[in-house]
Amino acid sequence: EDKSDLIEFLTLLPKTEPLFWMGLGSNLLIRDGGIRGTVINTRGRLKSMQIQGSAKIYVEAGVPCAHVARFCCDHNLVGAEFFAGIPGTMGGALAMNAGAFGGETWALVDKVHTVNRTGISAVRPRHEYQIGYRSVVGNSQDWYLGATLNLTSGDGGASKDKIRLLLAQRAQTQPTNLPSCGSVFRNPPNDHAARLIETCGLKGFAVGSACVSKKHANFIVNSGDATAADIEALIEYIKAEVLRREGIELIPEVRIVGEAIKPGGSTYAQ
Repeated sequence: EDKSDLIEFLTLLPKTEPLFWMGLGSNLLIRDGGIRGTVINTRGRLKSMQIQGSAKIYVEAGVPCAHVARFCCDHNLVGAEFFAGIPGTMGGALAMNAGAFGGETWALVDKVHTVNRTGISAVRPRHEYQIGYRSVVGNSQDWYLGATLNLTSGDGGASKDKIRLLLAQRAQTQPTNLPSCGSVFRNPPNDHAARLIETCGLKGFAVGSACVSKKHANFIVNSGDATAADIEALIEYIKAEVLRREGIELIPEVRIVGEAIKPGGSTYAQ
């Protein structure tokens, strides 16, 4: 139900139990065999937001990023508008340094609140983490409970107008009306994954019902009954084609987890 309930649960969980955390799953591909062990899903939980001081907010890990953007506007705080374009939770955004419209999560982070496998919580300053493009390296034994963000006092009405424009731009350029895992690949330095994929003529290319979006080449959409195996096979095909034709190795942004299904129905880890 809340942070204290979660911490109590962690103290009771057997140390050998496999454990996986997820939020909205918006940048996650779970293989068809599922995830073995215990899954902690923060969706609908860890959803508190609080003003701290004149221009800081505390956001728990289960809060959808779009809610963060609106909360800041309502309190005349600017700098978080880009969160409106991230279809995940704050926990996921912290884990991968999610970004949109030129903004990145960790550019706003003052400190993070974490918990480890045994239920011990901590507050860690930003400088304890190595932050890169869609990359965060820190204590691998910790999970995020929330974060304190630095913002700037400003005009909340102007921020709302900016968000409306950003979301209209997103709707025009991305297949937001179809199921997908979001952006599939990180952008290479000084280039765009979508440009490379389109240059290779892969817009519309499909494996089963998994299809490279005709609207934005860095999205794979499910046009029917695609399996996770179909999507993963298409990801590997795109990587191979871009490397063969453009000499650039694309790095997946989507996180692929769980167990595949062997022919005959048994599962195996990859």
